Amino acid sequence: MNQRINTRQKKPPWLRRRLPTDSSYEKVRTLFARGLLKTVCQSARCPNIWECFSEMTATFLIMGDRCTRNCRFCAISKGPIDPPDPGEPLRIAFAVQEMGLQHVVITSVCRDDLSDYGADCFVRTIQSIRLKNPKTTMEVLVPDFCGNQQSIKALIASKPDVIGHNLETVPSLYKKIRPHAVYERSLSLLCKVYESGTGIPVKSSLMLGLGEKKEEVLRTLEDMLHAGCSILTMGQYLQPTKKNIPVEEFIQPEAFALWEKRAMEMGFSKVLCGPFVRSSYKAGDLFAKAD
Repeated sequence: MNQRINTRQKKPPWLRRRLPTDSSYEKVRTLFARGLLKTVCQSARCPNIWECFSEMTATFLIMGDRCTRNCRFCAISKGPIDPPDPGEPLRIAFAVQEMGLQHVVITSVCRDDLSDYGADCFVRTIQSIRLKNPKTTMEVLVPDFCGNQQSIKALIASKPDVIGHNLETVPSLYKKIRPHAVYERSLSLLCKVYESGTGIPVKSSLMLGLGEKKEEVLRTLEDMLHAGCSILTMGQYLQPTKKNIPVEEFIQPEAFALWEKRAMEMGFSKVLCGPFVRSSYKAGDLFAKAD
């Protein structure tokens, strides 16, 4: 499925994009700056930021823009860590209201320095959004909370409409790509959500182009399914800065189409695969898509 391309060359044509020319991008950027809010779009240098901001969507990043971990694929800055801002949940709720969002995605940096690993911040943000925007559906993309069961239970009890946690890559690459994460711990979190009996859909995501083998990807997809994951996204890893791990290969768009077809055949209910797909890309459309 994967066609290897010399990554020392310029990016292939399918990874080049024209920037939108309308004014919505600046409106969203200004809104976040005025509200002292962060987006993962900005902090992680997402290639879709122009498109998403121009469509008046964004993924909120809570608990600051610095992380306690050091994943080699991620552009988010590492420490020092400030205490969570108690006023942030309400400001996010007002921003959601002002943007008129029908579906909102909330994610965070890893906060291994906090006793509950940041679970309460997710809960308070969900509650604030629900109070101000009762018709808005909510999707959370959470860290692994270091496997803390009370944190996971608190998150589930807050009943967001989707709970996502990204496996990111195949287990053989974890030490290289995610040195502070544990593959089995991430699978366990997905499983806990599925087995909670709440019916909350479970979502996860993989990056391709890090050196994974086709057989490894297939086994990882099987692991996701067995853990109860029903919503899947897969995209091309793109090196955000020179400090991050380089791309091993660029995956053809046709190969992503084949992965999407294969994942649906395997049993996932909702799948989105493509070079620019990220876990929160077109999240509202994917959530609304019929099973």
